Amino acid sequence: MSRGGVGAPDNAIMAHPPALNQPERLTSLDAFRGFTIAGMILVNNPGSWSHIYPPLRHAEWHGWTFTDLIFPFFLFIIGVAIPLALSRRVEHGDSDSKLLLRVLRRSIILFALGLFLHGFLNYDFSTIRIPGVLQRIAICYFFVSLVYLKTGIRGQAITAAALLAAYWLLTLGRIRPQVCVQKNYRSQSLC
Repeated sequence: MSRGGVGAPDNAIMAHPPALNQPERLTSLDAFRGFTIAGMILVNNPGSWSHIYPPLRHAEWHGWTFTDLIFPFFLFIIGVAIPLALSRRVEHGDSDSKLLLRVLRRSIILFALGLFLHGFLNYDFSTIRIPGVLQRIAICYFFVSLVYLKTGIRGQAITAAALLAAYWLLTLGRIRPQVCVQKNYRSQSLC
């Protein structure tokens, strides 16, 4: 006799049996994505902007707060999701051109969505912020997907090391521990 009752099949105790053609999801990644979205909502809407709990502000220069982790968390999520999604499509036999078009389409949609949300209800093209958060995520997604599709593990490691070295060289001697923010941003001088 099954636990579902008299005459009930053994799988009757499952509320929603898994669909046959749906890919299996990484539950930990979905949970982390949900946590990150909740964090994004919290730091973007802290209640009163005149009385903000200090961890909900960005760090001025040194250190970090919870707020400073939201964007890197989204990049981490995309970095984990790229191999999961694209490897499944490669296994199905999708061609390189089909995969590249899919990546390009998703990148353009993310970029356009970022522009749309920035100007929502008040489209003033003279003040629109092109390098916004979603636009940066779209650019990262596009280039990381290209690296994943066109290189193996060795090429990916070399690309990562080269990017870190280039970043280090670009910032060498340029980062100064002083805050260069003035009340009037138009008269701000370079530090």
